[in-house]
Amino acid sequence: MTFTFVSNYINHHQMPLCEALRRELGDDFTFIQTMPMEEERVAMGWGVDMRQLPYVQCLYQDEYACRRTIAESDVVLFGWSQREDIAAERLASGRATMRVSERLYREGQWKAVSPRGLAAKYQEHIKYRKKNVCMLCAGAYTASDFHLIGAYPGKLFRWGYFTRLRTYSEEQFNTMKVQDGRLHIVWAGRFIPLKHPEYVVRLAGTLRDKGCPFFVHMLGDGELEPQIRQDVERAGLAESFRFYGYTEPERVRDVMEQCHIHLFTSNHLEGWGAVVNEGMNSGCVEVVNEQVGAAPYLIRHGVNGLVYPKDRYGKMEALVLDLFENWETRRRMGRAAYETIRDVWNAEYAAKELLRFAEGLLRGEIVPGKEGPLTAAPILRPR
Repeated sequence: MTFTFVSNYINHHQMPLCEALRRELGDDFTFIQTMPMEEERVAMGWGVDMRQLPYVQCLYQDEYACRRTIAESDVVLFGWSQREDIAAERLASGRATMRVSERLYREGQWKAVSPRGLAAKYQEHIKYRKKNVCMLCAGAYTASDFHLIGAYPGKLFRWGYFTRLRTYSEEQFNTMKVQDGRLHIVWAGRFIPLKHPEYVVRLAGTLRDKGCPFFVHMLGDGELEPQIRQDVERAGLAESFRFYGYTEPERVRDVMEQCHIHLFTSNHLEGWGAVVNEGMNSGCVEVVNEQVGAAPYLIRHGVNGLVYPKDRYGKMEALVLDLFENWETRRRMGRAAYETIRDVWNAEYAAKELLRFAEGLLRGEIVPGKEGPLTAAPILRPR
């Protein structure tokens, strides 16, 4: 089987899956990059050396060759590419095709009533509802958006992002967390409004006032970073914080491995949230806003992590305080989180499921998975 993945550009979030597909298919796997990466993302460490990736072709360098690859592939997976014309050619052919998407209406499903917007969605998605095409939902609320407009009926499946997997021996897992009498909390991301870094400062003040021993690691940069640093100083919390600034992805993982709790405070505008995968893989107890796309797919509340409703700070604070009060009985969630990523939500598992599912499409069959990626996506409406 020849399999082609078409997307805007390859980055560290997509490479683990692409490398797993390459191991399964060899030269029969191709990734087509449709545009150069923006300088801002290159500066953020997202850039890769494509000379070391023989399976990558660039549409903007040789469009004819890339179009031919797409036309001749047994199965094609389209991500966000800004080249709907190319996707339309493949979809119109009726050949086995998959699409992957985050939410259509992050800012509110009321936008679905726009006649102009609905006309565009008809051309991109709805008109192909009876074709041999399925939608992979990269986020738990994506299926609800497509269901709302009547696209891909019975053909919406769980999907996501698959970060690089780290595995640990029993001894490594049991000894990698800092043991200094404090619970170490990690927060990683851009310091921007949708990610609510101010929640961390507010929480730290409560923990101090209640006598909870803690230390906070904040990794990343962004427009709010200077203000957050000032807030920490003014609150007299500087000795309980470390700011890392922009941090390479592998270094983020190193820090997560040492921490006990991963706090992810983004709001409904966070389509997936790959740091949730990374925190779980690192054995952290996750405390995550349920509106984050990854949360309902990856986390079973109270089993392998904790979710709080909407972006309600008080509920999040209560969950963290409970962790401090009952740490010995709650720490099992960190191991369960690690096992979730190690056993199911990783690139190797996803690649095998994707190719199994693709073989079914080639036979004209839709065979959902039994666990994790490619299982039928429930219609979860955002609150």
